[in-house]
Order: sequence, then structure tokens, then C-alpha cells
Amino acid sequence: MILTGAGQIGMAIARRMGYGMKIVIGDKNLDNAQTIAKIMNEAGFDCEAVETDISSRDSILNIINVAKSFGEIKMLVNAAGVSPSQAPIEAILKVDLYGTAVLLEEVGKVISEGGTAVTISSQSGHRMPALTPHEDELLATTPTEELLKLDILQPSAIRDTLHAYQMAKRCNVKRVMAEAVKWGERGARINSISPGIIVTPLAIDEFNGPRGDFYKNMFAKCPAGRPGTADEVANVAELLMRPQGAFITGADFLIDGGATASYFYGPLKPNN
Repeated sequence: MILTGAGQIGMAIARRMGYGMKIVIGDKNLDNAQTIAKIMNEAGFDCEAVETDISSRDSILNIINVAKSFGEIKMLVNAAGVSPSQAPIEAILKVDLYGTAVLLEEVGKVISEGGTAVTISSQSGHRMPALTPHEDELLATTPTEELLKLDILQPSAIRDTLHAYQMAKRCNVKRVMAEAVKWGERGARINSISPGIIVTPLAIDEFNGPRGDFYKNMFAKCPAGRPGTADEVANVAELLMRPQGAFITGADFLIDGGATASYFYGPLKPNN
């Protein structure tokens, strides 16, 4: 298994799916990857930490080569990314949009028959107004090295970091659909999961930060009335990655406690 993004969601999925496998954990911050590897190794898993920057194709190829040195690549869990409050527009598009596209492309070239993958998108991609069919197709199929040249991704077209994040996550979902066709030729499957507010150390920082009231209001007014947990995301990933999900590929699963439903049709609606 390749796990990119050494955080709570990625670790929860890896713990659910990775026993008996070699797990290669990549993160831009090697200390983070080593910390997750240590926690998992001390719980009986077999993990290796690798410094990985998914905004770099060379770095992606490096973690793939490390994984291949242990055998066939059977699983990918991509939980890497930066949030709107963490990074400027350029970095969000380079990591969350371009980097994810390259990662899915390169792993798709080597994934073994019967292999599976999940990539973590976001509820944010579901909040943005619909794009045109042509724009969706451009996000799905434009060659990776030309993605950031698209007119809809130019600075003049991106309002702020949240808009950049929404575009990146919309691209993730469309990219998964297009990649599922290619992965299917290898007998492999790929899906995306779009979580809402999930309690992690980063989320707790957000709750206590300048946008804290916004986030607290969001989960208070969603049908579930609470934030989610990383293990609840792992529940969905487990279905998608196990044989029970054999007929599911190219799909996106929104797991947000109903926050998006409330945004469109309930108390979270912007003009309420």
C-alpha cells in the first residue's frame, strides 16, 4: 500500500486495510510520516516512511519506486493536501489539484490487477456551483502537465483560497472518473471520498482559529449535529476497497453528516 498524507484520515484507512501488507507512507514532512509509521509499527503493522511532495512528479515516482521494491502495488490511499487556511492559491492548485492528478496517473500505470484506491477530496467540491460540461471534461481529461494552464484555473479566474480549494476538489472527483476508465483496463478500481468536518489535530486548530465559529456553526446545523471522525471515513473506504465494493469505481462518496444538504436546502443555506 502507498499512503500519501500522514494524517489521521490516512492512518485510519491504512489501519483498516493495511494489515499483512507493506505500507509505504509518504508526506512532505518526513517527521510526520515517521510519526505515523512508528505508531502503526508499534501496533503490529509494517510501515516505511518516505519524504514525498505530491506537487512534484519526481517525488511521486520516487515513492512508487520505493513501493515497487517491496512487491506489487495493490492499494493507494491518497490523503495528502493543503487547506484554504494553510496555503496560498498557487500552492493549493499545485498540491491538491495538479499533484493529485499526477499521483493517480502514475500509480495507475503500475497498479496491480485487482488493485484499489481511494483519494480524499472534500465536501467543498460539492458546494461550488456547477461547471459547464466542457469545463468538467477539461478538468477530467486535460494532460496533467497542461492542467494548471487552463483558463478556469488562472489567477484572474480564482477569487480566493477557498475557491481554489473548491476547484481542486471538483477536479479530484472528475479526475477519478476519467482515471477509473484507465484503471479498469488493468482490472483495478479507484474512487474518491469527500469528507465534511472531521475531527483531527488540524481541524481542532481550525475550531480554535479565526474561522472557528464558521466551522462550529456548520456541524451544529448539519443533520448529524456533530463533526465526523476519521474512522467513519475509514468505514466508507473499507467498503470501497474490499471485494464488497467490486462494482464501485469512478465514484465519489460525500460523507459530511448532511452539511451539504443543509447548505442547499436547510439552515446552512447562505441567505438564511
